[in-house]
Amino acid sequence: MKTIDDVKVAVIGLGYVGLPLAVAFARKFEVLGFDIDSERINALRDQIDSTLEMSVEELSAVPALSYSADPDDLRSCQVYIVTVPTPIDRHKRPDLGPLERASVMLGGLIKPGDLVVYESTVYPGATEEVCVPLLERGSGLRLNEDFFVGYSPERINPGDKDHRVSDILKVTSGSTESAADFIDTLYGSVIAAGTYKASSIRVAEAAKAIENTQRDINIALVNELAMIFNRLGIDTEEVLRAAGTKWNFLPFRPGLVGGHCIGVDPYYMTHKAQEVGYHPEMILAGRRINDSMGRYVAGELVKTMLKRGIQVAGARVLVMGLTFKENCPDVRNTKVIDILAELETYGVRADVYDPWVDLEAAQRIYGIRPLQELETGVYDGIILAVAHRQFIDMGAARIRELAKPEHLLYDIKYVLPADDSDLRL
Repeated sequence: MKTIDDVKVAVIGLGYVGLPLAVAFARKFEVLGFDIDSERINALRDQIDSTLEMSVEELSAVPALSYSADPDDLRSCQVYIVTVPTPIDRHKRPDLGPLERASVMLGGLIKPGDLVVYESTVYPGATEEVCVPLLERGSGLRLNEDFFVGYSPERINPGDKDHRVSDILKVTSGSTESAADFIDTLYGSVIAAGTYKASSIRVAEAAKAIENTQRDINIALVNELAMIFNRLGIDTEEVLRAAGTKWNFLPFRPGLVGGHCIGVDPYYMTHKAQEVGYHPEMILAGRRINDSMGRYVAGELVKTMLKRGIQVAGARVLVMGLTFKENCPDVRNTKVIDILAELETYGVRADVYDPWVDLEAAQRIYGIRPLQELETGVYDGIILAVAHRQFIDMGAARIRELAKPEHLLYDIKYVLPADDSDLRL
């Protein structure tokens, strides 16, 4: 391996994780950002980031960062950081396809002394069991003799402008002690929050897998409690505020659990557990609860409409928000889709409005064409599904103007004060 000062860094995959990381490294190193999407590359060359993670000013401030969709351009690099997606398939099994394709590509490029670091979320053992053989086969090189690998799990929080990549402590690891030291120093030079060097790649992989699994289980608990409190006629938010007066009570809130991390990572952990002969119960129970929340929300709205004498079949409902979280355009694995699908089974016509979403992306991924403008006085029900700041600014009165005189307003994200909605999760 070269010294830190001499390396050129390649970041493979320029999405929500890769682009901010490339910008951070480009403040100190020469960096090549690579993505197979040529349209994405062309946009970034014009300093346009469709994910809204990086501003024009931030992109223009790093002249050491260049972009390419041509794999041959990567040959000049010595450190390759892989940040491609690791989704699940329709059977909720890990889909390592993007990771494998990136590894095959790099297998044809890496040279003696090069270093490959993976950031994509995987199960413990995936780097060494899946990726390394592809690198060795393609390159004809041997791990820890000719090249080295590492794992440093991403900790990007899309849409969060307070916790940027440089402000979040980074876990690092390497295939040898010297590789681990090199990787830790490399990341430490650009991560202001510092680094934590794990004892092995498998430990670092496992740490990432359980970070979001822990959050998933805690959210599942409060989701289950919300369903219980609803039957008891108790406001869940009031209960959580009261319990939160104890110093060690964890401030989780009920809701939809989507996105590329919390709703996906637990399946990577359970896949590996089952592979070694253990059937995880708590993790999968939490997943079942959280995966059911979209159907629950739709069902609660329909039941309450019936109680109020509002005709369900043919009713019009406005769902406000499509992204998986507030104030970002990311629609990956959004659970708002489950609400829409369940409402359709009741014969309800649902419209979607989300000022953050790219209309073509919504159409391409989900077959949904979100509204561009809102119509007043037409809806039998409104579901506040995502806490975008635009919805908060609207307030209850403006939102209710969109509905008929007899309607229901269901706030599942506590966007409004309790008295301003008819239903809350």
